[in-house]
Amino acid sequence: MSFVSFVSFVSFVSFVLFVLFVLFVLFVLFVSFVVSVGFDDHRKPRIAGARSPGYLRRVMETYYTHIEDSPVGPLLLAGAQGALRVLSFGVGTRPREVDASWVPDTTGVLDAVRRELEEYFAGRLRAFTTPVAFDGTPFQQQVWTELRKIPYCETISYLELANRIQNPKAVRAVGLANGANPIAIIVPCHRVIGANGSLTGFGGGLPTKPALLELESGQRTLL
Repeated sequence: MSFVSFVSFVSFVSFVLFVLFVLFVLFVLFVSFVVSVGFDDHRKPRIAGARSPGYLRRVMETYYTHIEDSPVGPLLLAGAQGALRVLSFGVGTRPREVDASWVPDTTGVLDAVRRELEEYFAGRLRAFTTPVAFDGTPFQQQVWTELRKIPYCETISYLELANRIQNPKAVRAVGLANGANPIAIIVPCHRVIGANGSLTGFGGGLPTKPALLELESGQRTLL
């Protein structure tokens, strides 16, 4: 090997060693930085306004309240912060009991629906804006969803309701689903009547059904 070649080789090796040294220093600095800030904490995403477990629990809890002096008798309301799940008459054939897992509404979660009910009973509200959430079979939910499409001051028969869900042979099942409606008034099962115009049965008591229909037709006021 000539002297010139030897010098070139030494220069190349020196350059390689220098690069490796720089990379090693950078690696040490990186490790020191990660250790100083805490690797586990560094990996956690920072989410602005992250909700605490207590907040999430409050959102998911079901709250309940009673309206003792409504024009159609006592009412039970239950729901979470996002939607109403129960509006049950306290009289009639299907009064709903308070579930052991529910908590009393002491923070006003259900105040908005209470106000809407007051406006409805006074004849000033025709369409509820309260969000609802159904707990039922797919068929029941289909019927209850269709009930919400019946306009204020209109009635349809059970057969018509069955036709609207494209299941004309399910009149009896539609009637049972209508009777199992967990959210009275807002999901207007009272607007479904017999094919001959008879009011038939009603979970809130038969006198309540004509009272609601007469309110909506302008024949009477409840407040």
